[in-house]
Amino acid sequence: MTRHRKNLINKVLLPVLLVILVFIFLMPILWIIGSSFKTVGELFSWPPSILGKNPSLDNYARALSEGSFGLYFLNTVFVSLVATGLTVVVNVMSGYVFAKYEFKGKSILFGIVLATLMVPLEVIMIPIFKVIVATNLYNSLWGLIIPAVASPTAVFLVKQYYEGIPGEYMEAARIDGASELNIFLKIMLPLATPIISVLCIFSFMWRWNDYLWPKLVINSKTKYTIQLALANFSGEYSVDWNSLLAMSVISMIPVLIVFVSLQKYIIGGITAGGVKG
Repeated sequence: MTRHRKNLINKVLLPVLLVILVFIFLMPILWIIGSSFKTVGELFSWPPSILGKNPSLDNYARALSEGSFGLYFLNTVFVSLVATGLTVVVNVMSGYVFAKYEFKGKSILFGIVLATLMVPLEVIMIPIFKVIVATNLYNSLWGLIIPAVASPTAVFLVKQYYEGIPGEYMEAARIDGASELNIFLKIMLPLATPIISVLCIFSFMWRWNDYLWPKLVINSKTKYTIQLALANFSGEYSVDWNSLLAMSVISMIPVLIVFVSLQKYIIGGITAGGVKG
């Protein structure tokens, strides 16, 4: 292949291909956003259009006024933020200990943690549910938060990330008289900002979009999350597509905010966490 042909591919064909792929992946999202402003008749009209002839906010107003969507939204925000915070605290400390300290049975214990990665959620769902019932967390928002706080994937990523940070930082701090807690909080924790951001993004998105576990644990409508509320728009004989689309768009906003705010850390955090330095 000549150099001219390679330059043509790199400068013309690849950008065009990337634009086409981006359009294909974004088209469903753009259709949902545009359709949320349509009337019922325009939603199923042919040929289809992005916004319809008379776009309005009526779907959003009706969806917010007819149900307790504000309560469901707050429930989901509480579950997602608290769960993400606890997930970061527990797994960052666990990964840090595995990476920087030596203790008896360390390899065996870490091997057990990694082994749990091979166990599907469906296998342990019933035992976890029984524990939730036995500890009086059934039909409680804490029943959605606590079970998955400790994540073997997160522990592995944090451990690998901290192993790439030279131990000389800790030794220098010890020589200066710093305690182990101060070393962790003031030196090692700030250095882990990329991997912490990755954990925040993944944990928040998982908790925000989770449907199956809340469906099992929650039976009171006042404690519904957004995903359960969205399912309620589907009736036995009909579906309120307009309200469903409007609420789906609103439910995307927090996830997009978190992703856009922390996206610059994703590649670096995953790469650093997945490759031992």
